Amino acid sequence: MKKTAIAAFVFLGVVWGSNFMFVKWAAQLISPLQITLLRVLFGFVPVLLYALATKALRREHWRHAHHFLVMSLLATAVYYFAFAKGTALLDTGIAGMLGGAIPLFTFLCAWLFLRSEPLNTIKTLGIGVGFAGILLVAKPWSAQGAVNPAGIGYMIFGALSVGCSFVYAKRFVSPLGLPAAALTSYQIGLALVMLLVVTPLNGIGAVFTDTHAWVGLVIGLGLLGTGAAYLAYYFIVDAFGALAASAVTYIPPVVALLIGAWLGEPVTATSWVAAGLILSGVALVQLHARFAKPARCATLRTPSSTPN
Repeated sequence: MKKTAIAAFVFLGVVWGSNFMFVKWAAQLISPLQITLLRVLFGFVPVLLYALATKALRREHWRHAHHFLVMSLLATAVYYFAFAKGTALLDTGIAGMLGGAIPLFTFLCAWLFLRSEPLNTIKTLGIGVGFAGILLVAKPWSAQGAVNPAGIGYMIFGALSVGCSFVYAKRFVSPLGLPAAALTSYQIGLALVMLLVVTPLNGIGAVFTDTHAWVGLVIGLGLLGTGAAYLAYYFIVDAFGALAASAVTYIPPVVALLIGAWLGEPVTATSWVAAGLILSGVALVQLHARFAKPARCATLRTPSSTPN
């Protein structure tokens, strides 16, 4: 089981790091909202099939529908749309680096809304180092505005949304003790319904005129990056625990930067320094939590990013 979990760990890092490239391809043909709809649609298929196969779905679960609705907004619809919009405006590597900052926003949300997450010297240092990396990416001092500020804003908003979802899950969803497959199915299914209501469908078929775009969107973003990734994450959590599983967040930014370089994007030494600062900040926050308070760290039944 351990070898399989390690394989799932590597799979998640590579798939989540590749997601930004798939978004870029699709964004040349359809809108970020349409990308989000199709991603959720094709990601819902394997999750639902797994939930049905394991008989995880129960009618009585729906008395908690209000919690599923909040999670579908924070951890799926808003999160995926913001990242799709931001990625469409930024280079692949930059979007990937900012996606790696999700744990920083998760901790900030936990500190603000959960009394069990105190702010100490190590965590403060981690937050400061991580946000120094974000500033190095954004370069607000640049007169030429080389990095689109709207793209940075959307990525930060998406990271903040999924960060809030972790806090909400810890406070209201985890105590319910429901199967992970069921929670994921309800979350993605409700997000799909909401997206179908608000997404204009005119021109959405244009993505299927380009093989790279539709394969990346349907298989890369949907089936693998959303559906299979959710299931793989839960498998890793069961094998190693949530804190160990959170280490997968270190891989996607590196993968995204390497893909950006392969695509011919300007990946400079500054980019790697910024990525190092962001991941160092994440490490300081996560590792301190792991070793300082192992008994108090609850398992969150919600994927960290994903998510990308």
